[in-house]
Amino acid sequence: MEKTIPLLDASRFLEGSEADRMQFAKDLRDAFERYGFITLENHGLEQDLIDQTYKEAERFFALPEERKLQTSIPGVGGNFGYTPFGREHAKDEARADLKEFYHFAQRHYDQPDCPEAPDFVAAGQELYGRMEALAGELLKAVALSIDLDLDYFTQQVQGGNSILRVLHYPPAPDAPADAPRAGSHEDINLITLLVGSSADGLEVLDMEGDWIPVKAHGKHLTVNVGDMLQNLTGGLLRSTTHRVVLPKGSGRESSRFSLPFFLHPMGTMPLDPIMGDRGAHPCWTAADFLDHRLNEIGLK
Repeated sequence: MEKTIPLLDASRFLEGSEADRMQFAKDLRDAFERYGFITLENHGLEQDLIDQTYKEAERFFALPEERKLQTSIPGVGGNFGYTPFGREHAKDEARADLKEFYHFAQRHYDQPDCPEAPDFVAAGQELYGRMEALAGELLKAVALSIDLDLDYFTQQVQGGNSILRVLHYPPAPDAPADAPRAGSHEDINLITLLVGSSADGLEVLDMEGDWIPVKAHGKHLTVNVGDMLQNLTGGLLRSTTHRVVLPKGSGRESSRFSLPFFLHPMGTMPLDPIMGDRGAHPCWTAADFLDHRLNEIGLK
């Protein structure tokens, strides 16, 4: 039987009874302990908004390189604005990923004018707000699942460093067979929400060492644990290694677009482990953790 990531119904937590909410939290914990990933249905994000964001992303990334570079924001470690192709790499990977991206953030810097893609910024900021709200609800479920106060994370993520990354993986027909669209890595943040991408390629490494393809197209989201949440829970919830691989054959000649939302807390949040294997995980703040990792992946 082919291995798959568990599929959960978000409406059980967002709209369900107290028993439904508790069962969702239990199922979420089970999945995050075993896989570090879930796919999510009935999450409430409008498909029209997702489709519009993808449409505007295609317009933006089709612009000449020099035009896109004018929307870069210097001095922020790639956290906001445009980052060009070949800049970021996975931790411990010398080769750059085959991607370019644009970041929207909670603290909106002045967005450079982009008349060639006039609705790109508006669509990205709207989707950012919707995904931030949903991520906040999912963190309530996480808190419930590990016997913390329901709002344990709420104050810590308001005003945090969360980002919506609009990703473009260009065609790569001549790249080596093992070239990474996104090399094997773990996410830095608390949790990540990923809108179903425009093409396959995402794979998750399970506890047996098998790579599991994640096919979350259409109306499903993918949600996964980041390193910050793993550290906070002393490894109880798993930040799982994942990657984006190149397709075989003619699929290499097409672009791939993706919309991950990385939920980050405020920099002052302590990530000292509060459960699990406390001795195996360091004590530091979210800001220190983020700065260390941005250096490791080449963005600072």
